[in-house]
Amino acid sequence: MATTHPTNLTHFVPVEEYLNTTYRPDVDYVDGEIEERNLGEFDHADLQTEIATLLRNHQKDWGVRVVAETRTRVSPTRYRIPDICVLSAVLERERIITHPPLLCVEVLSPRDTLKAMRKRVQDFLDMGVKVVWIFDPETRIAHVCTASAMTEHKRGTLRVEGTKIRLSIEEAFATLDD
Repeated sequence: MATTHPTNLTHFVPVEEYLNTTYRPDVDYVDGEIEERNLGEFDHADLQTEIATLLRNHQKDWGVRVVAETRTRVSPTRYRIPDICVLSAVLERERIITHPPLLCVEVLSPRDTLKAMRKRVQDFLDMGVKVVWIFDPETRIAHVCTASAMTEHKRGTLRVEGTKIRLSIEEAFATLDD
């Protein structure tokens, strides 16, 4: 496998080349183009780690598997890398996720916008993910995205309908106060 740091992100890249190239940090693949992801800042990483830990602590009880930053094939020509995926534990392990996760979680970086994030969210929803949570460390707002709506939540407990998956908004954001 070649290790590259993308320099020309506007040329067409065949899907096989994307799948056989190591990018650091990893990148999304959208219809033949490489899209960089905004990450690497402390609040983003801290909140992402806290959410993953809070969810992962319940893997056995909830019958799920929680993974971070794993390539996910949302369509034959699109691969996204959600910050966190929660998968049913009954699914076979895959090198690249091809079955819809129960939940995808994104944490906004300072350069991310909700408008741009909606494209990512729509890819997950089109794949069959029932709900996507977006956490904004700056505003301390969690957005819950489904096929029919995007709602804001400042407090309370987020849940994934039909599962035991839940997360306290206050508990997740508390890491930013430590």
